[in-house]
Amino acid sequence: MTLHELQKQVLQLPASDRWQLVQTLLESLKQEANPRLKRGNLSRLRGIAKISVAADNTDPKDDYATYLTKKYQ
Repeated sequence: MTLHELQKQVLQLPASDRWQLVQTLLESLKQEANPRLKRGNLSRLRGIAKISVAADNTDPKDDYATYLTKKYQ
């Protein structure tokens, strides 16, 4: 069956059936446009912005200054 033949047959369907067909086609296109791999990428980033809390609750500015001092010695 060619695309033209399919279009001809679809136009003969009642409006409610055509709407259902449109919804089905849109859902299939959404699934192809948004593959599940994209969703998995975000889950791998979970926790990336966590701040580690020091046990002795030191000042973050002091910690950063100490880090820079050690780094550039």
